[in-house]
Amino acid sequence: MKDFKSIISDIDQRKFAPIYFLVGEKETFFVDLIAEKIEATVLTEDEKAFNQSILYGKDVTINDVVSQAKQYPMMADHRVIIVREAQSLLKNIDTLSSYVEHPQQNTILVFCVKYKKMDGRQKITKLLKKSAVYFETKPMYDDKVPQWISETLSTSGYTIAPKASEMLVEFLGNNLSHIYKELEKLQDILPKGAKITPELIEENIGISKDFNNFELTKAIGIKDEVKAQRIVAYFSQSPKNHPIILTTAQLNSFFSKLLRYHALKDKSQYAASSALGVNPYFVKDYSFAAQKYSMKKASQAIALIREVDMKSKGVNSNQIPPGDLLKELLVKLMR
Repeated sequence: MKDFKSIISDIDQRKFAPIYFLVGEKETFFVDLIAEKIEATVLTEDEKAFNQSILYGKDVTINDVVSQAKQYPMMADHRVIIVREAQSLLKNIDTLSSYVEHPQQNTILVFCVKYKKMDGRQKITKLLKKSAVYFETKPMYDDKVPQWISETLSTSGYTIAPKASEMLVEFLGNNLSHIYKELEKLQDILPKGAKITPELIEENIGISKDFNNFELTKAIGIKDEVKAQRIVAYFSQSPKNHPIILTTAQLNSFFSKLLRYHALKDKSQYAASSALGVNPYFVKDYSFAAQKYSMKKASQAIALIREVDMKSKGVNSNQIPPGDLLKELLVKLMR
């Protein structure tokens, strides 16, 4: 299996394969990006009229696809066939085997399989992995998304402040498609080489740079009770926009990493950054928090956070409002 970067690099260098089989069971962003790259790169606009076909799995059979794939290009070097919603063809995907073994070299055939997983035990899956460009994308963990944001912007000539990345992840989670669209909006209005700041995120995407889980966690880490209470009060005004489940998840992650930070022998910036899986910029937050919370206090904090999380889900509680649960949590954490 090739990884995303090597596939894109090959396409940029016009090193095309006869078959691309792209699978995204949960995360479909990279499937779309590779297909769009092929669609935009292989043929000129004039060549596309006679040599590019976009098919949909629900409307065709494997035989229909193969029939088109065997046709020769007209006044072009390649013919491109992109099969979207190819998951609809998986029941009969075995019938593709003979074509995979002997593909038309002038055709670039792309299958986009979404929200389904290939059975690795099937003969056709093994054959595709051996003879085609087989790419299977997996969901990206939240702590890896900021680095992906930075790398994505870097390829376009932009940079982003670490806090701005964290704001996007908090607001959009690991939905790469949504994040990418927001980044595109920012790049449309900013000059090449610009640095995306929290202020720009707030102005153009609508995420508050001061009232978010990132700032709440930071305030709790240094035991700034006034700021923490102010943020919680803000959350209480619009609980749907600030789900408590995301807040408790963020706090649990922070204190879990704080425990690991306490246990580190080498607490230097880059060593701690690597061990904790965070941007070096944020190591200082753990250093400050370690002065306020011993290992015992950090363990107690995790227990308190999990208790609030359970209560927010209706366990051992009488429908206490999320804001009240967070206020109670702050009182206990600040002791």
